[in-house]
Amino acid sequence: MKTLVQTEYTTADALVNELVRAGVEQVFGIVSIHNMPIYDAILREGSIHLVTARGESGAVNMADGYARATGKLGVVLTSTGTGAGNAAGSLVESWSAGVPVLHITGEVASPYLGTGRGYIHECKDQLSMMEGVCKRAYQLRKPEQMVPVIRNAIHEALKAPAGPVTVQIPIDYQSAIIPKSNLQEIESSVNTAPSETKIHFNKEVIDRITAAKRPVIWTGGGVISAEASNELKTLAETIGAAVITSQSGKGSIPEDHPLCIGHFASYKEVKELVKSSDLLISIGVRFRSNETTNWQVEVPKEHIAIDADLEAVNRNFDVTYGLVGDAKYILGQLLEALSEGNVSPDPHYMEEVESVRNQIRTHLRETLGPYEGFLDGMRRLLPKDAILVRDVTVQANVWGSRLFEIYEPRTSIHASGGGIGQGLPTAIGAQIGQKDKVVVLMAGDGGFMVNVGEMATASQEELPLIIILFDDAGYGVLRNIQDAAYGRRVAVDLLSPDFVKLAESMGFTAEKAGSSEEFVSELKAAVSRRKPSMIVVDMEKVGPMAKPFGGPPGAAEAFRPKKL
Repeated sequence: MKTLVQTEYTTADALVNELVRAGVEQVFGIVSIHNMPIYDAILREGSIHLVTARGESGAVNMADGYARATGKLGVVLTSTGTGAGNAAGSLVESWSAGVPVLHITGEVASPYLGTGRGYIHECKDQLSMMEGVCKRAYQLRKPEQMVPVIRNAIHEALKAPAGPVTVQIPIDYQSAIIPKSNLQEIESSVNTAPSETKIHFNKEVIDRITAAKRPVIWTGGGVISAEASNELKTLAETIGAAVITSQSGKGSIPEDHPLCIGHFASYKEVKELVKSSDLLISIGVRFRSNETTNWQVEVPKEHIAIDADLEAVNRNFDVTYGLVGDAKYILGQLLEALSEGNVSPDPHYMEEVESVRNQIRTHLRETLGPYEGFLDGMRRLLPKDAILVRDVTVQANVWGSRLFEIYEPRTSIHASGGGIGQGLPTAIGAQIGQKDKVVVLMAGDGGFMVNVGEMATASQEELPLIIILFDDAGYGVLRNIQDAAYGRRVAVDLLSPDFVKLAESMGFTAEKAGSSEEFVSELKAAVSRRKPSMIVVDMEKVGPMAKPFGGPPGAAEAFRPKKL
């Protein structure tokens, strides 16, 4: 592309130069009268690819998926007021999952901020709205401060614990002519790099790990963010520990490893294993309510927590020893300290761990009925490094997030905050970030319709995305919960469009499958095709699961009338 020249240097130019300096290659968003100068500056600079979403909500999810699949900063550019509000729900997901997303949004012209005079796209207090859904939110107060503000926002988004950061820029500031600022950050020579500093662990920490005979490691997304998967695997093997993963922690250890329990913390057999353990080591995990049966899991008294977030210590479970910092470095130093002692894993306990691992998988498989063939076909046909993105739907919750084995970090993506409909744009972002990988989305018809327009984005970007759509003409999870809680249903039945025709109109190759055999055949073709593809699973024709999925443990009971 020919580079376009502009004589004057503006606030928008300063912003784009900082994005380029930070290595940004993709920006997702929607152009507006309140961000047009920034779009023009991106065009003139010429090195950043702009992805035009069909809605601000989807644009944020795309930046989020891009960041999760690559480990890089995701950047999204939205409009003011309603546009920023549309982005807010998806920013909650990025905050919940700890994803580094930079959200740049416009604001009304500076003389009208907070006046309530009805300036177009005006919001009563946009900054407070953004602060409520982000790690941090900044307002540019002076055009000349663009460089330090945006650079600080990028640092904040990437700094552990990572999260979304909003910078809002009044429209009149974006085209303001400003002097170029050459801002150089100088690191003090007296500060020693972490990799050169040896941690002197409390002797009790090492002694406790060495003495443990039934240790459990519980890992979360923090392990993946810190790129500490190799250290985690080595620690588990060194001390003979069972490894439980959170939803976000899937892929932190290969799920075919005999010590990997996986994402089954709320299951009875795993609860018993944790209860009978003599040491818990948690690493970068939030212990979410739905993954701990509302924190009813009984953890051992001895609990070593490793986390980049100081505020995470003692937030959900009591911690005996807290190690705050980068997980990769702490685990590396911990392994070095353990190598100097006498660590002897209990082979009988390791056999018990493997037995529990196999037992829960066998029991869950027995509930799948005809969908067991779907699971096995997917794992057989998809490459080991394929990225599986899952929207909130029955099949994803039951087996996509548990029985489908994940072998590498950043190849499993799911909505940590539990919001439906974010899977499609998240998968688009992941595919843009990893164009050479196979990216597959599992979604249900109800959630899929929330952002269905983003199929056009996938086609426009010529992405080889594969969508597996489970169509049961409604909200399947809620149907099952209502059946169990009330014996009746309300607001859960939906009119499904002809998804095959819809997909074809959006530039996808689409087919319907009414059996596992048909599904496997279509999936094989889609993997080979490397073009936008959709497989619509006719769940009525396939038939029900052997055991209906009733949502998280205790869900039905929680909704029955009761005295508080």
